[in-house]
Amino acid sequence: MQSPDKRPALVILTGPTAVGKTELAIRLAGRIAGEILSADSRLFYRGMDIGTAKPTAAELATVPHHLIDFLDPDEAFSLADFQETVIRIEGEIRVRGRIPMLVGGTGQYIRAIVEGWRIPNQPADERLRAGLAALEASGGPGTVHRWLSALDPAAAGRIDPRNVRRTVRALEVVLQTGARFSKQRRRAEPHFRTIQIGLIRPREDLYDRIDLRIEAMLAAGLVAEVAGLLAAGFSPDLPSMSAIGYHEACRFIAGEISREEMVTAMRKRSRTLVRRQTNWFKPDDPRIRWVDVDENSLERSEEIIREFLGRGRIV
Repeated sequence: MQSPDKRPALVILTGPTAVGKTELAIRLAGRIAGEILSADSRLFYRGMDIGTAKPTAAELATVPHHLIDFLDPDEAFSLADFQETVIRIEGEIRVRGRIPMLVGGTGQYIRAIVEGWRIPNQPADERLRAGLAALEASGGPGTVHRWLSALDPAAAGRIDPRNVRRTVRALEVVLQTGARFSKQRRRAEPHFRTIQIGLIRPREDLYDRIDLRIEAMLAAGLVAEVAGLLAAGFSPDLPSMSAIGYHEACRFIAGEISREEMVTAMRKRSRTLVRRQTNWFKPDDPRIRWVDVDENSLERSEEIIREFLGRGRIV
């Protein structure tokens, strides 16, 4: 007879940007006595509200939320930090007798939790990072990725050359430790017993929602929000300011692009993000229970969760 899995249970709700995760998560949490931990890295930062589609004050008051508005835009927060924080907060939620729900679309963060990644928690070296960023700027796109390929081909092969932030982080660890980043990142038994629910919509429907969201963000004052961050001294070159909407608004404010070009760039990057998220959350992944977003998605998701929670320890 197979022994029961005694690891703590963690519910995960994921899916592409604009699919409707926030609304469904709040309704689900109300039904199962849940508390929500954000797995959307854009929501970590204070003052970045409109462009991140952050839950409203009313939504945040409906059920307890965690990992939202706890960093300034210039504060670093690594993947290892995220894992440690999720484990700590999840334990606090269980002590209260409630159900932890990890909600978001940042694939790397969710995969690290589900698969038990062990990330080298090497402290950031801001001078080194600045030097690598300057090297990329002077040498052109792909410069630091080519260097990483020479030092650690395995790590470079897992990182999109266009993702300068991840490339710089991997190269930073290699240069600091003298060891390959790919050899330092390993897997162990995941801390949690997880159920992943993935929300899906028809692609064209999703793109229409993205376009409407972008217009709503601009109408709500996205450009003014970004101007306020810049006025407060936050650099447009910060990793947090590379988020969709913020990068484009910075360029618009600087006079580099027109409003129309800003909107077009936001739409294009959002569509690219959807395709990238599909690579993280594959339709044929047997670990993910896919749910079409419709009038019955709440009931179906609740049924999946209750079946999962009935198979082992909850708190």
